Amino acid sequence: MEQGAGRVISRRLAAVTFDVTGTLVHAPRLGELYAEVLGRHGIEVEPAAARKTVALVWREFSCATRLGEDRFAAHPEGCRGWWSDFLERVCEYLEVDRPSRFAKAELYDRFGRVDAWEIYPEVTETLDRLRAKGLKLGVISNWDHRLPRLLERLDLAPRFEAVVYSADVGAEKPFPTIFRRALERLALPPELVLHVGDRREDDVEGAQAVGMPTVYLDRRDGAGDLADLRPLPELCWPAEGYGEA
Repeated sequence: MEQGAGRVISRRLAAVTFDVTGTLVHAPRLGELYAEVLGRHGIEVEPAAARKTVALVWREFSCATRLGEDRFAAHPEGCRGWWSDFLERVCEYLEVDRPSRFAKAELYDRFGRVDAWEIYPEVTETLDRLRAKGLKLGVISNWDHRLPRLLERLDLAPRFEAVVYSADVGAEKPFPTIFRRALERLALPPELVLHVGDRREDDVEGAQAVGMPTVYLDRRDGAGDLADLRPLPELCWPAEGYGEA
């Protein structure tokens, strides 16, 4: 499968793997949830400011993550400890009071629940069409330990043969370890596994570095290979000895 801006040429495959946030699901009420939870604990913030600041702090903390590590696994207090530091930094930027441990716990819980997330409209049908062709499906994502349960609650988990996430592996995309772990679980060579994601460095460059073909999904600006997942099933066909072929 060759990629270019807005151009994807079909090829034979045995499996397709996906990033999660920004590819399969998103949090359309992220700012509102931060404002709602913090407000219940006496901290008033504007939803728009919260959303913007969360994105800023995510980028800041990403720069502090050492190559080959996972930010959640590397934290001495694990996932909850990392998100605790994250929320404190968000509040620091917003120039509001330091959040209590109760506010931190509630916010952590909220983003593990279904109502915090929304599946993109075409995702379920796309996954089912790919599976109907006999292709294996997997997830490769920089996520914490809430991911498997969240995918179950969203009724997406049964569609995946492999769910590989950074907190479990101990390494984040674009480091090769996480991609190789997914290939091991799928028991397939990299050239037969297409990876789809919305981050050029994490998804496209990371997957290509281990020999996987890629699709860059750009839902915002249309500058990627695809603007949504609807065309994907028509571009993926089972390799000889796999699926329908």
